[in-house]
Amino acid sequence: MLVFPDAEVLDIAGPLDILCAAGVRAAQDRQRALLVSEHGGLIRTYPSGICVDSEPLASAARTAIDTLLVPGGVGVEQALTRPALLRFVQRQAQRARRVVAICTGSFVLAAAGLLDGRRAATHWAYGADFRARFPSVTLDAEAIFVNDGKYYCSAGVTAGMDLALHLVEQDHGSALALEIARRWLLYAKRPGGQSQFSTLLPPRAPSRGTLAELCAWLPAHLDADLSVNALAARMALSPRHFARVFHNELGVTPARFVEGLRIEAARRYLERGEHSIDSVAGACGLGASERLRRAFLRRLGVNPRDYRTRFESPSPHPPASRSKH
Repeated sequence: MLVFPDAEVLDIAGPLDILCAAGVRAAQDRQRALLVSEHGGLIRTYPSGICVDSEPLASAARTAIDTLLVPGGVGVEQALTRPALLRFVQRQAQRARRVVAICTGSFVLAAAGLLDGRRAATHWAYGADFRARFPSVTLDAEAIFVNDGKYYCSAGVTAGMDLALHLVEQDHGSALALEIARRWLLYAKRPGGQSQFSTLLPPRAPSRGTLAELCAWLPAHLDADLSVNALAARMALSPRHFARVFHNELGVTPARFVEGLRIEAARRYLERGEHSIDSVAGACGLGASERLRRAFLRRLGVNPRDYRTRFESPSPHPPASRSKH
């Protein structure tokens, strides 16, 4: 495991504990974890400040590497400016049987040129940045983890443990992977993808003008007629011109933007609990529960009932129908 200042401690400890526990249970005494950093010594992680001890990069040259792991965290930006770390990753990737990036550790593999022409994953919040920096890499923004050849990339933090369980299953079989999942109280295979944890709203929005006013008006009127024709009429534009202006400003179509707003509102209602799927669908402008279910499956990969089961935080307040004016 390559470590660097301000790496995410769970990206380090989670996968390593699972892989090492599997080695112990499989009686592979020769397997051990080696943490290396540019100069060795104690490395402080972020945000907890927990320190991990490491050996210098040269130690890896004397070790047979089976799996090379790279964590993520806010320290990745600084790590990308360290040529010694990128050269280390490039060299060791040639020796290792497999190479694993946790969360934004995929930025390091991509910067080292290892993911060109391959599929990859990273934390949903950094997807747009990843695509902009590494256009030759195909980013799967939905996947919990991705495998392409000997390269593996996971989504954020705990997804690194999902990936580690997958590696255990590859190495030792599904029975041992399931045993470890039960001990760690983890999903053996997590249902759904990243989108159930992410926001569906675009990363940019107009800050001023009539389009900004429209975007501010929309969340309070989700049960109104929000078709392209209705929104275009509200802005005194033709539907075609409105749709073109909207897409140019926000990078999505009006229909997809409105659906994202409605699903986000439905998620908040479901997380608060104590209201029916039908009432949530009506309050968010999605009409019937079946339409809400299809939208959730299409955009989040889970149905509303399963989403509520996973994320519900009970509240006594039912959703109120919103004004159509």
